[in-house]
Amino acid sequence: MRQGTPLHRANLGEPYDVIIIGSGIGGLCCASLLSKAGKRVLVLEQHYTAGGMTHSYQRKGYEWDVGVHYIGDVQCKPSVMRRIFDEISEDRIGWAPMNKVYDRIFLGDDSYDLVTGKKELIAKLKEYFPQDRHAIDRYFHLIKQSSKASSTFFIEKTLPRWISKIMGPLLRKKYLKLANRTTEEVLSDLTNNKRLISVLTGQWGDYGLPPNISSFAMHATVANHYFKGASYPIGGASSIAKGILPTIEKYGGNVITNAKVKEIVVRKNQAVGVKIENGTILKADKIISGIGLDLTYNHLLKPKNVSRQKQIPQFQKPSIGHIGIYIGLKQSAKNLGLDTTNLWVYPDENHNEHVEKNRVDSSLTLPVVYISFPSAKDPEWEKQNPNSSTIAMVIPAHYSWFESWQHKPWMKRGEDYEKKKEQIARRSLDILYQKVPKVKGHIDYYEVSTPLSTKTFSQYSRGETYGLEHSPERFKDKNIRVETPVKNLYLTGQDLVTCGVGGGLVAGVLTSIRVLGPLKSRKLVRLLMPKKSRRNLLKL
Repeated sequence: MRQGTPLHRANLGEPYDVIIIGSGIGGLCCASLLSKAGKRVLVLEQHYTAGGMTHSYQRKGYEWDVGVHYIGDVQCKPSVMRRIFDEISEDRIGWAPMNKVYDRIFLGDDSYDLVTGKKELIAKLKEYFPQDRHAIDRYFHLIKQSSKASSTFFIEKTLPRWISKIMGPLLRKKYLKLANRTTEEVLSDLTNNKRLISVLTGQWGDYGLPPNISSFAMHATVANHYFKGASYPIGGASSIAKGILPTIEKYGGNVITNAKVKEIVVRKNQAVGVKIENGTILKADKIISGIGLDLTYNHLLKPKNVSRQKQIPQFQKPSIGHIGIYIGLKQSAKNLGLDTTNLWVYPDENHNEHVEKNRVDSSLTLPVVYISFPSAKDPEWEKQNPNSSTIAMVIPAHYSWFESWQHKPWMKRGEDYEKKKEQIARRSLDILYQKVPKVKGHIDYYEVSTPLSTKTFSQYSRGETYGLEHSPERFKDKNIRVETPVKNLYLTGQDLVTCGVGGGLVAGVLTSIRVLGPLKSRKLVRLLMPKKSRRNLLKL
């Protein structure tokens, strides 16, 4: 589904106030907020459709989302996520609540349900692990602590560097107490029950790192995100960009596709425009990059143009990639017994060990297989696509598994590449049949993506799913902030805050706050920070 105006049809009139590189959720959020604030905004997207990892694609009469499987904290209108979405889309995006059980964690043959409602989830976990009631209470207390401390930590990223030098240590302190430790370190202080720890970390695929590597703050963000339940965009993931683009265009902005940026044009350490692949140079007062730190600093900027090299983030380790298996079935979700609950299928409770072994040998036991049923989640699917349904499966995958084919073009990587994909797909389908036996015999079509596919469409160097790795080292880097060492060049997207739609969305607001300045961004601060959070900030 194409969204945005292709470059060859675009009327690129200058000058622009802001050029945004990339149309992921962070870029679209910025574009909408800045357009509404009166800025003339141009968004440049190298893919044929806008939306980044929120876009969807069609094949053989089916449609799949590539990155949106469920979103928390949007079913309640007062929530931060919902307020931001409503603001940037002007209420065009609808949300369908998922089942009360939004995630089901399988450890071998045993299953554990994660349920909507914080109190209900606590009760359910205590039912599973009655001997660890105190540890569970302490765990939820730490989640709350991390959540409360996050607002000042991330708002600090919008401050000018000279102010950050004075206030930064204080604003970051509380959050870093938990962000500086791994998830496993924190949970091991609470309990020695390995199975409980494995259940609590059963969503680690949502941020791409097992417990022994991930920052506890990242884990806490994801866990807290779903306490009030999960929802799915009505009409599928493409409805997100479809809802935001009209706002951008209504206020004079443009979203241009097939427009790959080749270089950020810098004069005397000041960003003045961008050069796109066809050689055209487009000028603007401010440039915002939403395509990640690696692509921005290592590909679009020439080192000689950055005078403050010490202010460039030093930690740039990419996250893990993934294999996606997209399945179409000639039966309705209802007939096949598919519902909205996501399945996380682990071989056992040893998350760390399986990830490490799999790193060097893809033929070993898959560390986790995530199974989602997008057509069951979308109330409009059956109306538009009767007697059919879709399944999406995601498996963590290392770029090294497919590196030998990296220089071959998409769709033409050869028989050996297709054979390797098929081997992993067959193993994954066997797991699907074990957990959802009714689908066997009803699969009409499926195809497999790899980290090379992600690299093709997102340009990430190692086909990473979540940008920078969310380990403690990432959060320690004080140079990961909105403002870059190049004047009038700013960052947004999941590398700025955290991964996923929620992280990208918040990053879009933070970047807009910095670009607009303190007087013009008061409404955005209120949008992002409830009154209580603002009062806490003033107390500091």
